[in-house]
Amino acid sequence: MPVPRRFDRRPPERDQTRVNDRIRVPEVRLIGVDGKQVGIVKTEEALRYAQERDLDLVEVAPDARPPVVRVLDYSKYRYEQSQKQKAARKHQQQVTIREIKFRPKIAQNDYDTKKGHVTRFLRGKDKVKITIMFRGREVTHPERGTALLDRLAGELSEIAVVEQAPVQDGRNMTMLLAPSKALLAADRERSTNGARDRDGTQDHDGAPQRAAVATADGSAGGESSDSS
Repeated sequence: MPVPRRFDRRPPERDQTRVNDRIRVPEVRLIGVDGKQVGIVKTEEALRYAQERDLDLVEVAPDARPPVVRVLDYSKYRYEQSQKQKAARKHQQQVTIREIKFRPKIAQNDYDTKKGHVTRFLRGKDKVKITIMFRGREVTHPERGTALLDRLAGELSEIAVVEQAPVQDGRNMTMLLAPSKALLAADRERSTNGARDRDGTQDHDGAPQRAAVATADGSAGGESSDSS
């Protein structure tokens, strides 16, 4: 007797791929071992075709009419699919947007400090939202905010690109900076060279030597926004 759904404590089956006897449609479009299409056949016939070759019948396009099935080693197929998914996740980059706040009449030392924070975030491959906060009658002079943002973008042009030009919204003016292609390329090159160094080098006799790697500790702030 089947267990009622609300009392069924078994974990849900994650793999929803229909294989072999789980394929219950009357007919399928069969793709053979060589990857060539055999044609539309009865499901029982397709299953015998797979069993004769000691392989599995796997549904690869369930929404097709009729569904498309392939004859293959399902264990190997699942492994290859998982490797593809891992590779796809590895190449996905999570983008973090930091925010640094400036005042239009910011002092030079405060400007330099905040510029340093922006530089650090960009070198960490984060995007940075620059916000100019106007107070009182300062809002009547938006050109001061624009000039400050243009100055910052110009001074950081080697490592940053303006992804969003200055936009004023009420008493705030914002600009979005992103790491430049040159900065990202240099970071990839450093990573590649670092991996080569960790692999070690060889002396003149061909004997492997361990590469010496020097590291320096530096403080890293965790703030996501600053204000003067």
